[in-house]
Amino acid sequence: MNPTIRLTDRIHYIGVHDRRKHLFENMWPLPEGVSYNCYLILDEKTVLVDTVEAGAGGDFVGQIEALLKGRTLDYLVINHMEPDHTGEIGNIVRTFPDVKIIGNKKTFNVLQAYFGITQNLVEVADGETIEVGYHKLQFLYTPWVHWPETMMTCDLTEKVLFSGDAFGSFGALNGGVFDDEIEFSYYESEMRRYYSNIVGKYGNMVQKAFAKLNRIEIKAICPVHGPVWRKDVLRVLGLYDRWSRQEGEPGVVIAYASMYGNTARMADYIARKVSEGGVRHIRVHDVSKTHASYLISEIWKYNGLILGSCAYNTQMHPTMDALTRELELLGVKNKHVGLLGTYSWNGGGVRSLNDFAGRIGWEQAAPAAEIHGAPTAEKATACDVLAAEIAKRVIG
Repeated sequence: MNPTIRLTDRIHYIGVHDRRKHLFENMWPLPEGVSYNCYLILDEKTVLVDTVEAGAGGDFVGQIEALLKGRTLDYLVINHMEPDHTGEIGNIVRTFPDVKIIGNKKTFNVLQAYFGITQNLVEVADGETIEVGYHKLQFLYTPWVHWPETMMTCDLTEKVLFSGDAFGSFGALNGGVFDDEIEFSYYESEMRRYYSNIVGKYGNMVQKAFAKLNRIEIKAICPVHGPVWRKDVLRVLGLYDRWSRQEGEPGVVIAYASMYGNTARMADYIARKVSEGGVRHIRVHDVSKTHASYLISEIWKYNGLILGSCAYNTQMHPTMDALTRELELLGVKNKHVGLLGTYSWNGGGVRSLNDFAGRIGWEQAAPAAEIHGAPTAEKATACDVLAAEIAKRVIG
């Protein structure tokens, strides 16, 4: 039971909605699942753009054969070699042994390593075009968005961009495939979580990709995860542009690690003072409870960030250490930053946070607020200064 879903008369959407997988890349939670998308162009030549994860789509090849109605598959375009989009290549090649595989040199290096395929390869250069009848396909290199071999395919005839992982989203599709059929705000949040955790490290490469995309007209964006964007194309492009520049909205994320509640009390006190300073978007999280992918997503969204940790074996708490390592790996920047913490003996939590801020190149809005023992009104001065400075800078 696979309904025919058309983007245009000649372009078919083929999707798998996986609600069983718990972790994406065995790291990122998928409470609402994930979709795998690919696309079939039926023209004088037939073209399959990407595949899906092996075994996720039931009889995937059978779906392709049903749409082909006895025709052969002429081309398979590989925009990205990650296994969740290439898992069915082996089955495709066995079913259609004469299919020509389109990719770039780096694509074929990985293709051979994964599948041992070395025949019927069509290497395309950056900007090269291939005509398949009515449709004219152009191939755009977009390396490190988010693997080195990544490229995008643009149908110049109907102005459709097959974008690979770019503009994708976590979350299985629930009936609606196109953005004019769904609740945009839900997928916007999951698109930001996907972007910030998977692609965010490569924001400068996203900007280089934009330099190429700005030269072509785009009426629809077809990613390999999440909804197909055909109504709010400019909105989606604008979100990616802002996220890749790390331009946060006014707001503050307060993330803390606390063993016995003292650092948590500091975080709540500062949150209240930030609110009194006029900030309306404030998110407070215990890093031991909230998965890092959600923390990173919200940190990407807002321009203010306060991190707090108790001392733990003369260092910061291990859960905060894990978060800071992720932030350092992603190269998070353009934040109004504050640090806080508590200690009982020799400290170490705030000292470790200060060291981290120095390594990542963050300028703090105010000196770190550190309290020995239990937080009390008499010890609140540094907290008040930190909250006031953060609120002033966040609002601008």
